[in-house]
Amino acid sequence: MAPYWTTGACTLLAALGLLSCCSFHWCEASRTSGSTSRGNRQDQGPSSLERVKRGWVWNQFFVVEEYTGTEPLYVGKIHTDSDEGEGNIKYTISGEGAGTIFIIDELTGDIHATERLDREEKAFYTLRAQARDRLSNDPLEPESEFVIKVQDINDSEPKFLEGPYIGSVAELSPIGTSVMKVTASDADDPTYGSSARVVYSVLDGEKFFKVDRHTGIIMTAVADLDRETQDRYELVVKATDMAGQMGGLSGSTTVTIVITDVNDNPPRFPQKMYQFSVSEGAAMGTPVGRVIATDADMGENTDMSYLIKEGGELFKVNTDVETQEAIVSIKKPLDFESKRTHNVVVEAINKHVDPRFVDLGSFRDQTIVRVSVSDIDEPPIFQPAEGAVMEVQEDAKVGALVGIVTARDPDVKNKPVRFSIDRTTDQEMIFHIDPNSGAITLGKILDRETAGWHNITVKAVEADNHTMASHSAVSIRILDVNDNPPELATPYEASICEDAKPGQLIHTISVVDRDEPQSGHRFYFTLAPEDSSNRHFTLWDVKDNTAGIRTQRSGFNRHEQNVYFLPILVVDSGPPSLSSTGTLTIHVCGCDTDGAIQSCNATAYVMSAALSPGALIALLVCMLILIVLVLLILTLKRHRKGQRMAEDEEDMRDNVIKYNDEGGGEQDTQAYDMSALRNLYDFPEAKSCDSGPDIRSLPQWIQANRVGGGAEGAAAAAADFSLFKGYIRKKVEQADADLSVPPYDSFQTYAFEGTSSPALSLSSIHTLSTTSEQDFSYLSDWGPRFRQLAGYYAPGNPEEEGS
Repeated sequence: MAPYWTTGACTLLAALGLLSCCSFHWCEASRTSGSTSRGNRQDQGPSSLERVKRGWVWNQFFVVEEYTGTEPLYVGKIHTDSDEGEGNIKYTISGEGAGTIFIIDELTGDIHATERLDREEKAFYTLRAQARDRLSNDPLEPESEFVIKVQDINDSEPKFLEGPYIGSVAELSPIGTSVMKVTASDADDPTYGSSARVVYSVLDGEKFFKVDRHTGIIMTAVADLDRETQDRYELVVKATDMAGQMGGLSGSTTVTIVITDVNDNPPRFPQKMYQFSVSEGAAMGTPVGRVIATDADMGENTDMSYLIKEGGELFKVNTDVETQEAIVSIKKPLDFESKRTHNVVVEAINKHVDPRFVDLGSFRDQTIVRVSVSDIDEPPIFQPAEGAVMEVQEDAKVGALVGIVTARDPDVKNKPVRFSIDRTTDQEMIFHIDPNSGAITLGKILDRETAGWHNITVKAVEADNHTMASHSAVSIRILDVNDNPPELATPYEASICEDAKPGQLIHTISVVDRDEPQSGHRFYFTLAPEDSSNRHFTLWDVKDNTAGIRTQRSGFNRHEQNVYFLPILVVDSGPPSLSSTGTLTIHVCGCDTDGAIQSCNATAYVMSAALSPGALIALLVCMLILIVLVLLILTLKRHRKGQRMAEDEEDMRDNVIKYNDEGGGEQDTQAYDMSALRNLYDFPEAKSCDSGPDIRSLPQWIQANRVGGGAEGAAAAAADFSLFKGYIRKKVEQADADLSVPPYDSFQTYAFEGTSSPALSLSSIHTLSTTSEQDFSYLSDWGPRFRQLAGYYAPGNPEEEGS
């Protein structure tokens, strides 16, 4: 089955001039029924599959929207090559709008639209076509899908879907400042013609604003927009499709542009002078009045602060953050009699100054606040206002003058003042005051040692108006007079040992004096006159208001006299000088060798040796620390010894062991003592004769030197050994001077025979000689270790030789 036009061609059927089609494509598929109009074609490619053409596949039909005719609108025609015009084939369609919007002629395959279509509601319809045998109703071809597209016409005007619009721009913005963007939508097809191409223009308000023709961005057209003159503008923006050409449709919207504020206006006081009145008795902080500066701006641009440029000594200004008013208040007390009018200059300053508009002028303004002070009846004023301090001797008589207080009426009339003492501060009535002059006198005898200061309150009132009263504190200091003798600070008792030495300091005493002379205390100590010739003790004045008691003799005996009473006379420096006598009790006690008192009086007492818990804990802690230290030292020594032994095992160069022991021969396995290798000792020649080894264990030539010579033998032995010592010393010096010697201790071996040996040779060659006169009898005296050797060399008995 194929369309009405020939295969492979694109044909436009004139159906009322409203139908159009476009080229179709070939579909590779296998035929499943009947014969085709073209037959099968072998594919010329390498593939063995057949490639056949389906004769009735097409892309799409087009139909114009908004058709207003009375007859159904012809859409197109479907046709199959199997249809030979005999009416044996029936054409059917199914899918979107089939049977309602679109109908098909079963015989001819013509498709018509029965309803008016709107592309903006639905742009295309998908349907399926089917060719069937009219008699059997069997499909002759597989179902094929096709699309009917609704072709657009310019029937929709642009619409501002987000309108109405509200935008804002700051006042005094430069020309071309972007305000906002408006967008209009056109429901027509943007891919077909110019139906959806929209351009913008300003219908109303073009004097102040303009709009970009293509983007819809609204911009300022002037630079002098002033919010204070006009704070909003209403614009009408039009959008036209067809790119603004003749016949295009259009739509419009309203745009409201709000002019936002900038700080371009300074604060201004409505008046250049404000007048207020305040009483001179008003307390500090009392508001005098309020003034305000206006600002044509709005929001934070109207925030301002106030300050006083002149007259700030007595007044201050604060800013009310709610009302932006300046509150002028009293900073210091006002005095009508001193000054009755004050002029205060208040300045208002913007807090947020925009540097872009500094050239517009100063953003501050000033005004004068004139304050008039009104007079009131004030209470008397004391001089000095902070109170008076007076002094009086403690021995002053009753009626003596202490001091005078003064007060005056500060008002212009200067009324007389009367004085009195507030008796709640002087209940004992120690002081009196003259009501007219204010002179304070004594009413009772004073005692500085009882009370050194008296604080009273004096009241001053106007003579004819007692409600006008004021008070002042008066402090009276009582000056000291030397009327108390010095006394020993405590009832002193002292103790001395029976074996005390002469001149030993046994006690130090001090005194107290209730008086307080201005020059300070100075006390003098002596023994009382009745005991001035005391032969047991003496008094030593230390010159720092203390005194020491010393012994004059030794050998006190508590059994003869166990207590001594020593009267001491103490004199102060006056004036006048006063004195008193105090007694020091001295006990004679028995003491140990360290001078610690063991017992006093005739009955011995032992001082408690018990330690307090704190002292016992401290002692235990000290002992524990000592034990830990000892253990630590022992551990360190053992550790170092182990290291030293490890080093000795690793390096034998530092382990030179000297020994002087000889074995008893090859068959002697018991005579040699291996412990000699583990004990270091000096050679026998380095020891004295008294402490040396058994002389029988030495070689014969050494025995001869020691036994036969006495001093001469000792000198000879020393001379022989000096030969070896000199040789060894020389070798040591050579080794020390040799730079090639390694830098550690080394064992040097030397071959040195000396001059001769008194023992001669022990060689068996010489021994077998019959002419040898050497005597080896001394070998038998060397002990069991040399017994076998002595048997070899000792001379035989005559009896044995004869036999």
